[in-house]
Amino acid sequence: MLPPLDENGDLAAGIHQATWAEITRRFGTATETRVHALARLLHLHELAVRTGKLKRFCVFGSFVTSAPDPHDIDVALLMAADFRVEESPRECRTLFLHAEAQARYGASIFWLREGMLSDELMREFFDTWQIKRDGAKRGIVEVQP
Repeated sequence: MLPPLDENGDLAAGIHQATWAEITRRFGTATETRVHALARLLHLHELAVRTGKLKRFCVFGSFVTSAPDPHDIDVALLMAADFRVEESPRECRTLFLHAEAQARYGASIFWLREGMLSDELMREFFDTWQIKRDGAKRGIVEVQP
């Protein structure tokens, strides 16, 4: 269950597990911008799942705040150790090309494979996405399968 937002409209620091139903209720219906952003997020998740190699799908940035009009979509993916972009379905490959994903989906997508980093560096990778531009920390949301 997602914790309440703080006085700044942010989730408490940490990685918070949530279902798509919770994410939709909390972040996906308040404005037309949010409805469209949620639709894009669901599509990105579907593409990542279609690879058969998705391990974690985390959403961060302005979408998981109280901002009425989130700037874009920010996603961090962890893929299986044996994931290869070139072996994934053609329609999924754009997810793994940062500039193309930004142009096509309005999404900043950052990803890595299991085993690419030590456990400590993997934690740092996901912790990094909690840091706001002003240096303060806010939570991110990991989609539960």
